Amino acid sequence: MRDVPATGGELPRRTDVLVIGSGYTGLNAARVTAAGGRDTLVLDAGDPGFGCSTRNGGQVSTSIKPSLARLTARHGAETARAIRQTGVDALDWLGDLVESAGLDCDFRRCGRFHAAHTPAHYDALTRDAETMRREEGIESFAVPRAEQWSELGTDTYFGGVVYPRHCSVDPARLHLELLRLTLDAGARVIGQTRVTAIERGADGFTVTTARGKVRARDVVVATNGYTDGLVPWMQRRVIPIGSYIIVTEELPAELVDRLFPTDRVASDTCKVIYYYRATPDRRRILFGGRVTTGETDTGVSAPRLYEAMCRIFPDLRGYGISHSWSGTVAYTFDELAHAGVHDGIHYAMGYCGSGVSMAGYLGMRTGQKVLGLAEGRTALDDLPKPTRPFYTGRPWFLPAAVGYYRWLDDRQCRAAAAAVATGA
Repeated sequence: MRDVPATGGELPRRTDVLVIGSGYTGLNAARVTAAGGRDTLVLDAGDPGFGCSTRNGGQVSTSIKPSLARLTARHGAETARAIRQTGVDALDWLGDLVESAGLDCDFRRCGRFHAAHTPAHYDALTRDAETMRREEGIESFAVPRAEQWSELGTDTYFGGVVYPRHCSVDPARLHLELLRLTLDAGARVIGQTRVTAIERGADGFTVTTARGKVRARDVVVATNGYTDGLVPWMQRRVIPIGSYIIVTEELPAELVDRLFPTDRVASDTCKVIYYYRATPDRRRILFGGRVTTGETDTGVSAPRLYEAMCRIFPDLRGYGISHSWSGTVAYTFDELAHAGVHDGIHYAMGYCGSGVSMAGYLGMRTGQKVLGLAEGRTALDDLPKPTRPFYTGRPWFLPAAVGYYRWLDDRQCRAAAAAVATGA
């Protein structure tokens, strides 16, 4: 693993491009603009990479949640296919970047096992997978419950579908490598410098920070789940949601091999999902999800995640937790990421918990747009950016929604387990 590159320094008075946020989105935008000859400055309210770019579960998918049919009903067939293809392009782009730049981040094309928490969900999963194979060429194969242990060491689920092209990565090491590339391209990255105001003028922007003001020709906002009232229009279009993770203490090798025989990442069909994987060294299990209706701290989330983990993997009971943390993702009201320009400010955000590839990809495309390159435009740029009346960025509706979906998940799981127990 390479050394952490040096960041910081004096705040300049002027720059060509000022990027707010130093996660995957911001770094890739800055890397492109700096390589394109623009003097580029990245600012972050905390340490570079403090947010979800280093705190996610390291699962890499094609990122687009709505199906082709749902997107076609909303936006028409041509746009729907372009949106879905953007997710495929993002995954391919990340793999190509890791390979071409030699990024040291444990990137693996391991595949994902998506588990069904009821028999009905297994039927729906297999139908949807067949539709995606037929209409979009998305590779997958079904694993019935009788063969589930070949993929995942649990009896909790009712089979699932494997998506072989999905990947895993060490998120913090990926961020570190992107930071190195960004600095090598000539950009400056400064943390602990919160931006408090953006004022647009005739020839650019005046950006006020906790350490002074900076004049910039172009501004990129790349704050995703940490978007605040800096640009209220953007804050009204993302829903901040905490996601919580635990990691077990070191486990016997044979136990990890039994629970994760194929080394795939895994998730399930619950509305309030869990996601989990073996760590890259296969010595521990990482387990994540949401365990409360509102936001909480790791003192509350860790024991609840532990109980959920042991329900799925009873063999883990008795082994301790070595680490616990949380991060904030950004959902949108249409379950799609969005990119574009608002009042002259470039932005990309709203990855809906699946942003490892999409965040970097849209950051890269945003950088190209700042440079005036036509290839910077994506199918996500021209979509409506929905919000809700009276929503200002505080998701007052979230506890009720999470509570309802958790109740629904629990009821379905109990009914499915009872059916198995009685042989129904």
